[in-house]
Amino acid sequence: MDERLNMLKELTDANGIPGNEKEVRDVMTKHIAPYADEVTKDRLGSLVAKKVGDENGPKIMIAGHLDEIGFMVTSIDDKGFLRFQTVGGWWEQVMLAQRVTVMTNKGNVPGVVGSKPPHILPPEARRKPVDKKDMFIDIGASSKEEALEFGVRPGDSVVPVCEFTVMKNEKYLMAKAWDNRIGCAIAIDVLRELKGVKHPNVVYGVGTVQEEVGLRGARTSAHLIEPDIAFGVDVGIAGDTPGVTEKEALAKMGEGPQIVLYDASMISHKGLRDFVTDIADEQSIPYQFDAMAGGGTDSGAIHLTANGVPALSITVATRYIHTHAAILHRDDYENAVKLIVEVIKKLDHDTVKAITFDY
Repeated sequence: MDERLNMLKELTDANGIPGNEKEVRDVMTKHIAPYADEVTKDRLGSLVAKKVGDENGPKIMIAGHLDEIGFMVTSIDDKGFLRFQTVGGWWEQVMLAQRVTVMTNKGNVPGVVGSKPPHILPPEARRKPVDKKDMFIDIGASSKEEALEFGVRPGDSVVPVCEFTVMKNEKYLMAKAWDNRIGCAIAIDVLRELKGVKHPNVVYGVGTVQEEVGLRGARTSAHLIEPDIAFGVDVGIAGDTPGVTEKEALAKMGEGPQIVLYDASMISHKGLRDFVTDIADEQSIPYQFDAMAGGGTDSGAIHLTANGVPALSITVATRYIHTHAAILHRDDYENAVKLIVEVIKKLDHDTVKAITFDY
């Protein structure tokens, strides 16, 4: 594997649900620190890496979130099975019989979301999804006492299992937690590409916490930074699989990063959106427009900071998000980095002022 693939593997193989992102934050710190002048964190746990171009220039925030969807142990029954709470958005039909890892103070414990064999289900039950509240996790414990001996306690994090995989077409990359370790990777690579490059601003590469439960770390880190311009970098929906219509999702993997016009958390800033797409056109960087009636990104919290922050979400079309295994295209990731770097090079005080006040 090349250097970037190794970074992507380390980021996605790391485990971190909302409220327990330390393992992922440590990996992101390892990879972004060599390109930053300072790495700190806010009091909720978001990582903030600062790179100074012009110390008197505008502040540019690039935010990807550290957390992934997962579960939390709520109780252990007498037979050693775990009951759990979902943390982040899950659809029941993708949960049953999937492997998981329980993160305990004594180390990781493997498990699986238990399910009844179809042989013993009545026909009507086979046609219905199992409700999340009726599911459990089997960790191979024979009793509650043995589960406790393994180190499992209520409150422990549970994460999906899917090792980072370069597929047969090597542009296609499969992993858990692309939502949103790809945003973290983009923030790292933007600072990497700016190393030794003159830019008229101060750039903040941020790994936010608790995005999946309400854009929480984006809010606290934005208050810390007080950015003049912000980019939320995240995954978007790929509409190129069977059964998905263009009305539901326009984007296709491999055709460039998505410029998000609208989602449930934010209407993108027109001035910033036009500025970014003009640069993409000038530099012949491919991109796609997208709009989503549901969902949101960290931009939704950042743009409401203080007296307002012009913000734009730039996303990577990804298949099967909010499941154990998702797939994205390497070219989209690399073009997102290229586009943001080219934009940052031009964001001086006069340009930011024009973007902010001329629209």
